[in-house]
Amino acid sequence: MAHDRTRATAFPVDRNDIELIKHAHPPHWKNPEPDGPYNLVVIGAGPAGLTAARDAAGLGAKVALIERNLIGGACVNVGCIPSKSIIRTARLYADMRDAESFGGDTPDRLHVDFQRAMTRMRQIRQRISRADSAATIASEGIDVFFGDARFAGPDAVMVAGKTLRFRKALVATGARPSLPTIPGLAEAGYLSNETVFNLTACPPRLLVIGGGPLGCEAAQAFCLLGAKVILAQRDPMFLPGEERDAAQILSDALAREGVEVRLNTEVVAVRTAGGKKLADLLRDDDTTTISVDEIITGIGRSPSVDGLDLENAGVAYDADGIKVDDYLRTTNPRVYAAGDVCLDYKFTHIAEATARIVVQNALFLGHKRVSELVVPWCTYTDPEIAHVGLYPAQARQNDIPVKTYTVLMHDVARAVMDGEEEGFVKIHVREGSDRILGATVVASHAGEMINAVSLAIKSGMGLHALADVIHPFPTQAQGIKMAGDAYRRTRFTSFWRQLSARWLAWSRR
Repeated sequence: MAHDRTRATAFPVDRNDIELIKHAHPPHWKNPEPDGPYNLVVIGAGPAGLTAARDAAGLGAKVALIERNLIGGACVNVGCIPSKSIIRTARLYADMRDAESFGGDTPDRLHVDFQRAMTRMRQIRQRISRADSAATIASEGIDVFFGDARFAGPDAVMVAGKTLRFRKALVATGARPSLPTIPGLAEAGYLSNETVFNLTACPPRLLVIGGGPLGCEAAQAFCLLGAKVILAQRDPMFLPGEERDAAQILSDALAREGVEVRLNTEVVAVRTAGGKKLADLLRDDDTTTISVDEIITGIGRSPSVDGLDLENAGVAYDADGIKVDDYLRTTNPRVYAAGDVCLDYKFTHIAEATARIVVQNALFLGHKRVSELVVPWCTYTDPEIAHVGLYPAQARQNDIPVKTYTVLMHDVARAVMDGEEEGFVKIHVREGSDRILGATVVASHAGEMINAVSLAIKSGMGLHALADVIHPFPTQAQGIKMAGDAYRRTRFTSFWRQLSARWLAWSRR
């Protein structure tokens, strides 16, 4: 919802993008006649909106879905799908450079074809968009409308000159890139996740502003794809919310791959000269100027609430997004919100999960709470950093005693075989029990591995039970089981060892 229709028509770079738009915003689409009152009107066809519309329609509700730009939202078009596609190609080139470590020969002249990498990304993006095409959604019994949605009252929405009446509505308009308040940046020009995937040539020198997940992923990927990357982070460490040893492993990996890391550094001004962008970097009291071809901002996203006329519906909001309670109700009991527009966690999987909460609570008198969700997340660098549950510091702040069981990836057989020994598995339990409070995994496939711990927390499994789960061997997820085994060994107290020794001695008689 961050784009207008003009931006949507300027989107195509190649034939893959033309095909994507045919699916996600057909140029000649004719909006249906409203058939209200609808059980549910959904504003925004990103992950939250699509999930809610489909689930509600599948349960027999009359549903209308409104999208201003492209179906699929940021995830498919300018977020998860394109970024992870590029990251995969970047990892390929990293492996080729390190071929000797795997018993192969490193190419004498490794040529990075940036344009082919971007073409592959666009092919994947348009292929995945087919499943959520406007025609497919309409065939599922959902009325699909394109245009700017504006509330016309507490139970009505206007779109393209038509009024849609509703019993309940869901605002799922997502978020847009946050622009840093840096003098001269807007005038000089910059890239965000909404524009970076339009590149067809790799910028020779690239400045990435921000050391959060988005900034770190971009810095590493573009470095491996041939750019000379400078990463400026205002804080003294990457990923300020993550555990320090996890962030340090990533910092070392970025530096080893050639990213010029500048911590405690703030970009204070940008200007252009001779076709280049000049950025002034301040560290302590020292200012230096660097010359780059492009600048990527990776400092976060802001809720998309502009133009919705939320006041007409009595829906409260501020700079942090739409105000909702634990059931995702807004200040108008008819209107709910889900996903990035109202939550601090701006992840696709959380958008989908909260959309399902809305369907139950809004349409079926459910009482599902956001606070009950178990929320994992992952930063898709190499190695990946994944987390779920509490950090030790958070537990201690709540006077919860914590014990941590750690397995280093260089002790996991499959990680050694794969040449992916950096990282660790840390599982935090309440001291004196096996109740899992949280976990951090740093590994090449941490995003896959964290799922086992998320399931354990959600289902109430303790670390002892997690150790009893049989894993195929060899896998890197064996690190999870090894942490459980470490916990189980601590249960063998001196008393129980003496008791078992006596039993075994007696059994030999």
